[in-house]
Amino acid sequence: MPWDDRLLEYDFGHDHPLAPVRVALAMALARSFGVFEGSGVAVVGVPPLPDDGLLELVHSREYIAAVKHSAQVTAAERVRFGFGTDDNPYFPGMHEASARIVGASVAAARQVWGGVSEHAVNIAGGLHHAMRSHASGFCVYNDPAIAVAWLLAEGARRVAYVDVDVHHGDGVQAAFWDEPRVLTISLHEHPASLFPGTGLPGESGGPDAQGGAVNVALPAGTGDEKWLRAFDAVVPPLVRAFEPEVLVTQHGCDTHALDPLAHLLLTVDGQRAAAERLHRLAHECADGRWVAFGGGGYEVVDVVPRAWTHLLAEAAGHPIAPSSAIPAEWLALARELTGRPAGVASMTDGRDPLPRAWTSGYDPADAVDRAVMLTRREAFPWHGLFPEP
Repeated sequence: MPWDDRLLEYDFGHDHPLAPVRVALAMALARSFGVFEGSGVAVVGVPPLPDDGLLELVHSREYIAAVKHSAQVTAAERVRFGFGTDDNPYFPGMHEASARIVGASVAAARQVWGGVSEHAVNIAGGLHHAMRSHASGFCVYNDPAIAVAWLLAEGARRVAYVDVDVHHGDGVQAAFWDEPRVLTISLHEHPASLFPGTGLPGESGGPDAQGGAVNVALPAGTGDEKWLRAFDAVVPPLVRAFEPEVLVTQHGCDTHALDPLAHLLLTVDGQRAAAERLHRLAHECADGRWVAFGGGGYEVVDVVPRAWTHLLAEAAGHPIAPSSAIPAEWLALARELTGRPAGVASMTDGRDPLPRAWTSGYDPADAVDRAVMLTRREAFPWHGLFPEP
C-alpha cells in the first residue's frame, strides 16, 4: 500500500468532522497488529505530487487553478467552486494535500494494474463527493474517480466501483455517468434523510451507459443483517455480469451505529463482513485485482481505526480474529491524540451477522426488501439479469 505521513495534512482544521487523526489511529492500530509485516505485504512511498494532467482526468482546468490559488480567490469564486464553506473550509496547502491523496490512490491503482500486487489500499483516500468543478462533502479532488479514470487511460476495458459509505457516491457516479466501461454501485442511506440528497434507484446512467449507475437507497435504521442482505442481493450478481478487470471499492465506515453524522446501525462486524465479501468478489470476478480506499467515518476512536484495520488485514491476506484484544499501547495512543479513552477493548462489537439470503423470498412488507427490489428492477435488466428472486 502507498503511505506517507504527509497524507495526514489533508486537514480542514480543529473541530471539522473529517479529522486526520482517524487515519493516523487506523494506521497505528494496523501496525500494532503487525498487518504490514506479513508475507507479501509492502508499504511503499507516495510519489511526488501529480501534475495537472492527472487531475484533469476528472476535474476542470479552471477548478484546479482555483484550488491552487484558493487563498487568493474572491468570495464569489469560493462559492462557485465549493470551498470556503463549513463543509469545505479553506486551509493552507489545500491543493498539495488533496493532490497527494490523489497520487497515493493512483499509485495503488498502478500497483494492481501493473501486476506488482493483487491488492492495494489507500485508507486516506475515498473522497468520493468532489465534482468536476467544485468541492463537496469534505472532498476537494475525487481520488477514486481519478484512479478509475487512470485505469481506463491505461487500457482497462471494464472497471467496477462499489461504494459502501453511508453517503451516496455521487461524485464518482457523475464522473462516469455516460461511460459504459465503468459500473458504479453505491449502497447508502436514503437521500431523503442524508446528504447529498441523491442516489435513488432511478439514477441509472446516461444514454450510452444505461444500467451503469446502480443505487441502493436504504432506510435509516438499517442494521447488519439487512444491510448485508441488500448487498448480497445486488452487488455480486451485477459485478459478475459486468466482468470487470479491476474491482475498486470505497469503504467509508460511517454506516456504523455510533457515527454522529448518519443513521444506519451497522457494527464493525458488519463492516468487516462487507470487506470480506468484496475481497472474495475481486478474486471471483477480477482475477484478484482489488483497489480499496477509505472514505467517511466520524467516530474517530471506537469505529474508524477498527474498521479500517480489518480492511487492511483482509487485503493483506491475514484477517484479524474479531475477538482479538486491542493492544494497550494503542489505547494509550488514542487517549493521547484525542483526549478521551476508547470505549472498546477488542476488534468486535460482539456480532456475527448472518443475513437471510435473497433467494429465500422477497418480503414486500419490509422496507429494506422494497429498497432492494426497486434497485433490482431498475438495474438488473440492463445486465441481462432477472430482478425477481
